[in-house]
Amino acid sequence: MTNKEVYRKTLTFSLRRLIFDVMTILLLGVCAGAGYLLLEKLTNKGLVGLAIGLIIGIIVAVIISRFVSYTLKAGQIAMMTKAVTEGELPEDVYGEGKRIVKERFATVAVYFAATKVIKGIFNQLGKGLTSVGQAIGGDTGGTVGSVVSSAISTLVSYLCDCCLGWVFFRKEQSTGRATCEGAVLFFKHGKTLAKNMGRIFGMGIASLIVIGGPFMGIFYLIFSNMGTAFSTLAAEMAEASVRLELDLPAALTDPTTLTLICAALLAVIIWGVIHSTFIRPFILAGVLKNYMESGMNDIPEESSFRMLDGKSKAFAKLRSELQ
Repeated sequence: MTNKEVYRKTLTFSLRRLIFDVMTILLLGVCAGAGYLLLEKLTNKGLVGLAIGLIIGIIVAVIISRFVSYTLKAGQIAMMTKAVTEGELPEDVYGEGKRIVKERFATVAVYFAATKVIKGIFNQLGKGLTSVGQAIGGDTGGTVGSVVSSAISTLVSYLCDCCLGWVFFRKEQSTGRATCEGAVLFFKHGKTLAKNMGRIFGMGIASLIVIGGPFMGIFYLIFSNMGTAFSTLAAEMAEASVRLELDLPAALTDPTTLTLICAALLAVIIWGVIHSTFIRPFILAGVLKNYMESGMNDIPEESSFRMLDGKSKAFAKLRSELQ
């Protein structure tokens, strides 16, 4: 199957996640509004009620999200993995995805325990680059290491998803063993997987420009025609800065710059939603395909695990638990 076919047939998970995110926002609004109206009517303290309602809404949303994300994210990765390793997908992609997730991770707790270990391994390996840079070149080396580490951090979310895909693929192995293999793959086949860097950063920057740019322009035009709203806001922030002795950036007290900042922030938020829903899954399909192919052609052996023992305590701990 081509990347486009994998993306198109598994997009149902992303669309369902988008619907869930919209419903979550509505839930927060309803809870906050209900709290405001209730306390405003009873005690004339609407703002307190709004805060309480918002907190309740957040708690409920987090609890529900834990179970929904378990199905949607893991299900999409499971089906992408099936597509790139078997070359086909069933008619009921969503139903099959739920079935495989339940089969591999009997409970939500098992799933989140596995993803926590995966994230811990890759995050620790990424942070390790900073210390390596400092050891080699002092502060300058540390700066270089930090830049590289930041780039690796961007990859971490994709690597975690790929590693989770490997856990689904290696269903005959325990979750812990498959996780160790998945972690080793990136470093064992680094040259092969390096091309993923271009795919991730190139498409990410392109989508930010193509999607975020127009939205920023639209919001800036809207904000520019709101009369003295931003001039008043900038003046109030400047006054608060003096009164409270705050060292606010000059940009926040300049109406024009403040307008640009607000437009950019909203544009980035909308870009984030659109990117995560429609663009990121397409990127992941290609990255996952490269990752799985490299692993299927050379499944990591026990001897390969030693290459990460000294680089990640999380990896070493997981490996020791398997013995």
